[in-house]
Amino acid sequence: MFPTWLTVVAWVSIGSAFVCAGIILVDVSRHRQKMAIMNWVWPITALYAGPLAVWGYFRIGRPSSKEASEQAGGKSPAKPFWEAVAVGVTHCGAGCTLGDIIAEFVVFFAGLSVAGSVLGAEFIGDYILAYVLGIVFQYFSIAPMRGLSFGPGVWAAIKADTLSLTAFEIGLFGWMALTYFVFFHPHLKPNQPTYWLMMQVGMLIGFVTAYPMNWWLIRRGLKETM
Repeated sequence: MFPTWLTVVAWVSIGSAFVCAGIILVDVSRHRQKMAIMNWVWPITALYAGPLAVWGYFRIGRPSSKEASEQAGGKSPAKPFWEAVAVGVTHCGAGCTLGDIIAEFVVFFAGLSVAGSVLGAEFIGDYILAYVLGIVFQYFSIAPMRGLSFGPGVWAAIKADTLSLTAFEIGLFGWMALTYFVFFHPHLKPNQPTYWLMMQVGMLIGFVTAYPMNWWLIRRGLKETM
């Protein structure tokens, strides 16, 4: 149905992503992040960024461990602003990644569609689940840092993550539309490795489209540096 080489590339990319996530998980189990939610964000990021996530983790994540903080007298080493923004995008991207993976399989196995469009159902399911999980991830970063109770913490998370997550999904959804309407006929399905290769590419594009928004949100103080 699709070129053999593309299927091979897809399997290599998926396998590499899981290996990279495993490498980060092993290391983070020994060097816990000062911000607990990042113990999950980094390996989830590897599911779409693969070796790039490993590089980012050892450059930015490992220096933000509790161990590094203790060695620096209780303070994490200062990051260049571009790195702080990149970490903010990984945080947003982790919620999107989990939400998208879950939603894609639900839509596929349940045979859902909207006005006869499977892509429409994927867009709606992806956004809703990504948004909910994104708010959860954001809450567990903002609430502890600002010392907020549940209600104010959730509201702060909504303000911080809504625009960031939407910017990420715009990049991803644009790529999904191209793969659906332009690149592949018949359409790819979640039970095919090439589908997830395309989703990895889409999430990397989402990272790029979310970066300027995170830059602005952090500059405005709506989102915490992590």
